[in-house]
Amino acid sequence: MGVINVTKTYLPNKEKYKSYIDEIYANGWVTNNGSLVQRLEKKLAEYLGVKNIVLVSNGTVALEIAYRTLGLKGFVITTPFSFVATTSSLVTNGLLPIFADIDKQTFNLNPKNIEKLITPNTSAILPVHVFGNACDVEAIDKISKKYHLKVIYDAAHAFGVRYKDQSILNYGEISTLSFHATKIFHTIEGGALIINDDALVKKARYLINFGIKNAEEIPELGTNAKMNEFEAAMGLCILDDIEAIHQKRKIVYERYRCELHNVVQMQTQNHNATQNYGYFPVVFKNETQLKKVETVLRKQNIFTRRYFYPSLDTLHYIEPKQYMSISRNIASKILCLPMYGELSEDIQKNIIDSIKRAVV
Repeated sequence: MGVINVTKTYLPNKEKYKSYIDEIYANGWVTNNGSLVQRLEKKLAEYLGVKNIVLVSNGTVALEIAYRTLGLKGFVITTPFSFVATTSSLVTNGLLPIFADIDKQTFNLNPKNIEKLITPNTSAILPVHVFGNACDVEAIDKISKKYHLKVIYDAAHAFGVRYKDQSILNYGEISTLSFHATKIFHTIEGGALIINDDALVKKARYLINFGIKNAEEIPELGTNAKMNEFEAAMGLCILDDIEAIHQKRKIVYERYRCELHNVVQMQTQNHNATQNYGYFPVVFKNETQLKKVETVLRKQNIFTRRYFYPSLDTLHYIEPKQYMSISRNIASKILCLPMYGELSEDIQKNIIDSIKRAVV
């Protein structure tokens, strides 16, 4: 058995990808809102069921463009349990992360912890659909309207997730996606903003192009965040295969769930939302047990990942210091298991059996 990593990049048919590359070579257009980027935006909007989608170079810059598009200032209430980019993107844009602790079952930001943190300097709420599990969007929406706050959803994990018969991406002022190679749908590197307001879409489009609105106007401080044609070509190929990818991952996910539901704690899913089977996180009794499982699997060349560790309230560059007890507790004992459609049943059975033996 070779090395088994926590994820494996899906690569489409090489000849199909090559046909798009041939098209790029034929027209000589490799970036700056090329025809493939335009085609991918249209197809993704149709597939996801969203009004507007703006493709960008990665998921982190998608967050940064969202903050600039909405003109955020001051404090942003967010979760301490996420990938570091959720927090670091705020800091690098002069915004102060104010953490609200998570729900110990869903791992998402707990809406009950938001209101007490709101001050006159608070401009927005930045929740994360952790591991693709839909947040309590209705509770968050109610709070945001009461206090006139913007809501940006970090939906990096939530590609294709639906809530009450519509895309989860339609909630909030903006939702952002990551199309990194480790994601269910990817463009090698890449990301996107989902924006309902057409005026904000126009602003986001020139913000990703150095702030250039037209040949004579540069009204905003922008950056270079454009997706290129080679990345869009990969996305077009993978979008054709997305339903097959989804079904294969579902089989792997259900095997884990069936075999481990009485062995470890699992994330409680939002019953009003669908799943996309992007990750399989498990929570152990304590960190000692987690490290034992890590060691046992690593000896077999099976590599898991401690998503998300450490809890982001422990980052040295965050001021004021904040202590999020639930996030720190979950972060200390959660592990994501290898999760991809090509994971064989035999290897998965070995992972499951190894975990069962280790936690006895």
